[in-house]
Amino acid sequence: MEVRTLDQNWKMRRAGGEEWQEAVVPGSVYTDLLRNQKMEDPYWKDNEDQICALMNADYEYVCTFEESEIDPYSEVFLRFEGLDTAAEIFLNDTLIGEACNMHRIWEFDVRSLLSADEKNVLRILLRSPLKYIAESYKKYGNIGNEDTYEGFMHLRKAHYMFGWDWGAHLPDAGIFRPVRLCKVNKGRIDSVRISQTHRDGRCILDFDAEYAADAREDCSIRIRVTAPGDEKEDTDFIADDQQFETILSPDGKGSILIENPRLWWVNGLGAQPLYEVEAVLFCGGVQADSWTRRIGLRSMTMQREKDTWGESFAHVINGKPFFAMGADYIPEEHLLGRRSPEKTRRLLEDCKLANFNVIRVWGGGFYPDDWFYDICDELGLAVWQDFMFACSVYELTPEFEENITREFIDNVKRIRHHACLALWCGNNEMEMFVDQRCWVTKPTEVRDYLLMYERIIPGVLKIHDPQTFYWPASPSSGGSFDHPNDPNRGDVHYWEVWHGNKPFSEYRKHYFRYASEFGFQSFPCKKTIETFTDDPRDWNIFSYVMEKHQRNYGANGKIMNYLQQTYRYPTRFEDVLYASQLLQADAIRYGVEHFRRNRGRCMGAIYWQLNDCWPVISWSSIDYCGRWKALHYYAKRFFAPILISCEEQSWLTQEANMNRQHFEFEKSIRLNVANETQEDRRVTVRWNLRNASGESLREEEEEVLVPALSAVWLEKTELPEVDVFSQYVSYEAWIGGEKVSEGTVIFSYPKYFRYEDPKLSLETDGKRITVTAAAYAKSVEIQNEAEDLVLSDNYFDLNGGSRTVEILRGEAKGLRVRSVYDL
Repeated sequence: MEVRTLDQNWKMRRAGGEEWQEAVVPGSVYTDLLRNQKMEDPYWKDNEDQICALMNADYEYVCTFEESEIDPYSEVFLRFEGLDTAAEIFLNDTLIGEACNMHRIWEFDVRSLLSADEKNVLRILLRSPLKYIAESYKKYGNIGNEDTYEGFMHLRKAHYMFGWDWGAHLPDAGIFRPVRLCKVNKGRIDSVRISQTHRDGRCILDFDAEYAADAREDCSIRIRVTAPGDEKEDTDFIADDQQFETILSPDGKGSILIENPRLWWVNGLGAQPLYEVEAVLFCGGVQADSWTRRIGLRSMTMQREKDTWGESFAHVINGKPFFAMGADYIPEEHLLGRRSPEKTRRLLEDCKLANFNVIRVWGGGFYPDDWFYDICDELGLAVWQDFMFACSVYELTPEFEENITREFIDNVKRIRHHACLALWCGNNEMEMFVDQRCWVTKPTEVRDYLLMYERIIPGVLKIHDPQTFYWPASPSSGGSFDHPNDPNRGDVHYWEVWHGNKPFSEYRKHYFRYASEFGFQSFPCKKTIETFTDDPRDWNIFSYVMEKHQRNYGANGKIMNYLQQTYRYPTRFEDVLYASQLLQADAIRYGVEHFRRNRGRCMGAIYWQLNDCWPVISWSSIDYCGRWKALHYYAKRFFAPILISCEEQSWLTQEANMNRQHFEFEKSIRLNVANETQEDRRVTVRWNLRNASGESLREEEEEVLVPALSAVWLEKTELPEVDVFSQYVSYEAWIGGEKVSEGTVIFSYPKYFRYEDPKLSLETDGKRITVTAAAYAKSVEIQNEAEDLVLSDNYFDLNGGSRTVEILRGEAKGLRVRSVYDL
């Protein structure tokens, strides 16, 4: 098959006679209007409202192209890999089809319409998504998430575009993935399903090809599998590529045996070797088409076994259950034309830097681009993949069922071969809310829920990807409204910390089997805020513009409520931003460290959320501009392969009230070392009782053997005589003379601790930065003028002395440093 990408000679306009403007395809309406200076920056101040209103109109795109050869080909079709969303497609003034789903691949036969003598004109009319959902809402009346526009669930368009509690109302439209002209001569390969069987150090690859070929020709498919070449990091790799071949049977089936396969592992457990699979279709001895993908040789599923606490729920790779460490991923952009492999790669590489091994793709966006999964394959990031349904109910008409079924098939076939694919999940939060009859307006919506997620999707997967684990919803205990947020089975979304206003210590009352959503908000850095307002009058967290960029109603006040429980009231705007990030980081640390200490019972900590789709106040650990918040540095530490953490008893854990009679509370520490590697580790644990100047008053040391993939508790130590206002405990884990994990803990509310001035100072050679402290310095922040530094460590504690960190990204210009002492 010959494939030509139509990415030149595009223009666009608002439908109805406006002047044509240059357009970029793949791209979107908003990005074209912005590029042509026909609209304001939608992220600036409150421009969002007027930009959203632009989508009350229809838009059209036109492309002209020449095509000289048509006759030799048995089939010629146009392939649209991403149309957003309600579209009518014309070729040479003839309607060739309509599209109504941005999540689908659309193909239209055009052989009889193409002209070889003159230019061909391709026109795409994009109907208003706002009008579409408004009309559907009047017709059906289904309801869902209140942050979105009414009727959003009726258009198979990324839900977040119509608003979310972190997203704007910016329902972009366009041709956001490539348009291709495909010409078939004798036959073509649609897809190849690859199944793996691992046994006794061998891997059997079974192939099932879907293809169409001219019955008059002698056709066959050759499969060639090429092993990865030498990699210095893995001594098991060989220098010369190995190749394995087979010819599939006439019905497209065949197998290849690979001895001693080089297994693919998630980040932290091993390497990520990728094999290349090439399928070539020969007709009459001539190559007619080819299909090439990269795969990883591995087995991956979920462990669900009855145990003391209920039923386990854990990822298993190559027979090894591992603790899931990561975050929930949302679309990276409101303006789809700004997406890029480079931006996605940086985000995912930052996940690997923070020791992630899992990414959950949340169900209210769109199925990510191919490059997302390619990068996850390379980095060892297992993907929990939601189908694109979230926080609403749907009207399962015959037309809607046919539409979504085709959507499922398209995306399953597109994604299923990836090594990173860990599981398919039916939806986000709908089993739980339908069970509570939230958003349910009629009994048929409950019936339709069960049909969609417990019959239609499993039916598609049984045919197209039977090896990948399917989970009906998140959260769920297995489906059928059987206590979907049960803490002892399946996965849990836990929001009592934050939405429920519970203190951080509340996490320690729960032992979830797998926490797939829990989060806490913070403000982004000042430089990110300056991308949406440069007016100092807006630099107040309760200003109109700041609250316009806060989509969780009243949440800026919620941040301040938590802040008053922890820190003294900041008097500068910049200090509020810093303090909020420390709150967020500590909140999630409390949860993750607790879950990791209880490894075996709990096997997953996926926090909400990884990233943003515009500059906003949110739960993200990396903001829209790619700047790391304090949480992402904390994540690097609390997701470390070897983690030492402390379960302390203090004012914070016991909700102590100093003004009550008989005010007493326990002061103690109990250390734990978690080992998320495949090797047993002998760890030296050291802890010190220190005064506010960082001087050691008491030191203890213990050798601990921590078996692979386990967590080990040390004995509890009570410290009844500690002065909670001026003394604290530091703790460290050492392996072979290297400090691999550390932390500190105080016993009063942090705002009451009497920090001494650490007199922080900085030195740099441009590649490294050394910080020196004269006393205990809590949450030391190093920033440059642009606030875009990425360091090997930041927001760390110093027990006096010095620490040197490497500059991974950004320039050491205009450096500054501060700590909690400065609040």
